[in-house]
Amino acid sequence: MIAVRALCAGDEAAWRTLWCAYLAFYETQLDDRIFNLSFARLIDPDIEDYQGLVADLNGVTVGLAHSIYHRHGWQAVDVCYLQDLYVAPQHRGTGIGRALIEAVFDAADAAGKPAVYWLTQGHNTAARALYDRIGSVTPFIKYKR
Repeated sequence: MIAVRALCAGDEAAWRTLWCAYLAFYETQLDDRIFNLSFARLIDPDIEDYQGLVADLNGVTVGLAHSIYHRHGWQAVDVCYLQDLYVAPQHRGTGIGRALIEAVFDAADAAGKPAVYWLTQGHNTAARALYDRIGSVTPFIKYKR
């Protein structure tokens, strides 16, 4: 049974394991200061624009989602950016990724931020198969400094 819920303080070890694996997929490493800061922000009840969810399968945490609410220059209401989404490889294709995304959609709707967007790499074909079923691909290309 899949249960999606808010990240809590007791999830730190499982969350860290999943987030490390997610970052490794994107060939990224972060120092402990960022891990600690991010986790503290995600579980702080006073921070309303940054959310963390986890997915449990039969009581074991196997996925995560992080989202950020922010203003948008083309809309009157804030939007939701689904920044991070990860499901442990052995549990992919079981509906956990979809459950996490739908939970982000539900939370954004409840918060009055109905527009949700996310990014992925072009070669992430497994995730894109899911994204193509629940969202619309845009023509934008990301740049950064």
